Amino acid sequence: MQTVSALLDKDWHDRYRRIARLNIRSSIYDLTNRCNLRCKGCFFFSSGEHHVTEETAIEKWEQFIDQEKARGVNLAILIGGEPTLCMDRLAAFYKRLPTYCATNGLIKVPRDQFPDMMVGISLWGGGEDEKVLRGQDTFAISSKNYEGDPYTYYLYTVTPRQVGRIEPVIRRIADVGLKVHLQLLSNDESVDGFYWRQDELDDLRLEMDAMLDRYPQTVISSKYYHEVITTGMMLGRRFGWQECPSVTESLDTRKPPTRRLIHFYRWAADLHTVHRCCTSATRDCSTCKDGAAHMSWIMVNKRAHMNTTRDFQNWIEVYEMFAKLYRLIPW
Repeated sequence: MQTVSALLDKDWHDRYRRIARLNIRSSIYDLTNRCNLRCKGCFFFSSGEHHVTEETAIEKWEQFIDQEKARGVNLAILIGGEPTLCMDRLAAFYKRLPTYCATNGLIKVPRDQFPDMMVGISLWGGGEDEKVLRGQDTFAISSKNYEGDPYTYYLYTVTPRQVGRIEPVIRRIADVGLKVHLQLLSNDESVDGFYWRQDELDDLRLEMDAMLDRYPQTVISSKYYHEVITTGMMLGRRFGWQECPSVTESLDTRKPPTRRLIHFYRWAADLHTVHRCCTSATRDCSTCKDGAAHMSWIMVNKRAHMNTTRDFQNWIEVYEMFAKLYRLIPW
């Protein structure tokens, strides 16, 4: 391993310093067990994680959030069910912590109440795939709700059927003045026609690289991230249970310990139960294609990327990508 100064010129060193001071301590929170969609392949429902008694008293949520802040959390990632069904809980987080809301976009977050909260809108393929997997074309609604919003982007979950056809989706997102980040469907409910083949993943990697080159003002991504997410490999290591950094701290019994997110927890909506990881306890880690997990995997392995200048620049680009997605640094 070499030193930062030996690996980077001044411009890259400046980029490194900008992210090095962020000291991100995130955790994930199920804001509710309810949703206004039932998507085929949603890990939350397919794994039964909604089978807890949902806490409804807002004062209990406020106390819990204060405890999380005292625990050192400085980024709250709110998922569901659908968080926008519980605006009072959303507001309790927003008033206390930097907050990110993952939503399907069918209900608009009121910007008079949440002026600068980051919103990530889930999008599963194009219109036809959305109808198959989610029951409707959600883009038609969400794009009207958030057109031109500077604190919103689409989290575009690419399906095998989308390979070779993602540019029209990217263009539609660009046309409504929003950003987009790409990840892959894990197909947790084994829907026919939505399994990945490696040749499809290889083709998709090239396609995602091309979209980043063609739409640099729209696509928030990194070619190294594309490589890792489509191959499941990083520096000769394969992603899986022994490598994943996004495991709830109190449930992490791996020996030897792996590099992980510091004090990371994923909390259920009863404010007591914790889930195994950032996705699902029933998912086979060897098939997990979750973008955030792979992104975090790269980020916690800084030292492993400090052997060559290119490896370390790759690490910096992925860290910058994460920071942009949560608006910790400007787009």
